[in-house]
Amino acid sequence: MCRSVSDAAALLSVLDAVDPDDEAMGPKYRRRDRINYASFLRADGLQGARIGVARDYYGKSGDVDAIIDASLAKIKQLGATVIDIKIPNLGKYDDAENTVLQYDFKNQINDYLRGRGGRMQSLEDLIRFNNDNASKEMPYFKQSIFEASAKRGDLKAKEYRDALDMCRKLSRDEGIDGIMKKEKLDAIVAHSNSPTWLIDTVNGDCFSSYIGSSTPAAVAGYPAITLPAGLLKELPIGITFMGGAWQEAALIRMAFAYEQATKARRAPKFLPTYV
Repeated sequence: MCRSVSDAAALLSVLDAVDPDDEAMGPKYRRRDRINYASFLRADGLQGARIGVARDYYGKSGDVDAIIDASLAKIKQLGATVIDIKIPNLGKYDDAENTVLQYDFKNQINDYLRGRGGRMQSLEDLIRFNNDNASKEMPYFKQSIFEASAKRGDLKAKEYRDALDMCRKLSRDEGIDGIMKKEKLDAIVAHSNSPTWLIDTVNGDCFSSYIGSSTPAAVAGYPAITLPAGLLKELPIGITFMGGAWQEAALIRMAFAYEQATKARRAPKFLPTYV
């Protein structure tokens, strides 16, 4: 969460370090030098790029579509080639993704809690604390994700490994990697969101006109960067650039060019209402 691509590049340069406990950081990446992402802040970063526009997210809000179309026009002006695509397998790995999430959540939060040495040593401890203090900790909603995750096993479980393999195959090999290779893309762009809705503490989130493109990159474990694209009734609308594995630098280059050309960000006004 940064105010600008420059801020994001500076932060990522500091965070860019090797975690010896991260299985994804194979030998190739353990030995590489740290990256100064500020060196990729180029105003011509979209010149010659080939961008795939995920058409999957169109048709849910004409107003949001218009904002994204205006963004695409600017991307073309900046020298990029823009083509329409469909992201393969959307919706096919939702159940597997949820299974992976629950296993990862349980095991990683347990590792974190044990490592910090506090009074809370496990997810079960957190669940117990929340139940003991329900009137303060859960006045509106309960802890269903905590409780479902607590029932999962360790990361050697066949259920987990099968779900993880499915997610990687459908979101990576046959998903982002597949379409980027087929269409020779440098990045995929998509709607980031629809206008936010009112908080409802009785019925929960309504997801009215919901648009969200975070799933493909999140499930694949690939980088994505979201930028301001415009305002709809004073509510922010964003555009997301996503890419393949280890493509953070390329995304920062393209995102910076878009940001500098559009200057779409507006400081929040903290209005009591936008109606």
